[in-house]
Amino acid sequence: MEFSSDIGRLQRRAASSMAGMSRRQAILEALPVSKGDHVLDIGCGGGHLLDHLAKDVGDDGHVFGLDPSADQLAEAKTRCAEHDNVTLLHSFADAIDLPDASCHAITSTQTLEYIEDVDASLSEATRVLMPGGWLVNVSILWDHFCFYGADADLNARIHDAFRAHCHHQMLPMELPGKLTALGYRHIRDTSLAFVNTRRNANTPAFYLEQLMAG
Repeated sequence: MEFSSDIGRLQRRAASSMAGMSRRQAILEALPVSKGDHVLDIGCGGGHLLDHLAKDVGDDGHVFGLDPSADQLAEAKTRCAEHDNVTLLHSFADAIDLPDASCHAITSTQTLEYIEDVDASLSEATRVLMPGGWLVNVSILWDHFCFYGADADLNARIHDAFRAHCHHQMLPMELPGKLTALGYRHIRDTSLAFVNTRRNANTPAFYLEQLMAG
């Protein structure tokens, strides 16, 4: 997917929706962050999660937000302006400008599936993660992401279009093996189901529809 400023705006609006809030809540509940910790968010976008993490780690901790989009980082800078413990990194995930073993935890939300060489990015994340640190990732099983409107043919065409929009359609199925090969232990999968029965600004389908219309 080509990441443009328009796509960035849609991503930030989706992140502000109830679905986006529920994703962040799931990450924060799964992440054992303590005061003074250093945390990296890969693909931080507009900084919604950074804002929460900065509060969790406190003044003695630090949060790093990494994103290849200057537009997204500009929004993140504005959103996190009140925090002195946030640093933004303009970079791709396979070249993280942080020392080895410098982070207690790493998060990523719907980012890894868009990285063509995801193995290189996972290796780089492992490099900066402290021994015994935590990696919490949210990725969508895109081949299971379906619309069920009145027009069955249109539903099928939308599904086929989405099959080509990222590099790793079923990354959650592949991640356990990749992480095991990198030496991770205690790997756990948790399902986050989204079933939207209406179309409004609090549903992912509302923004995906606009993305498809392009």
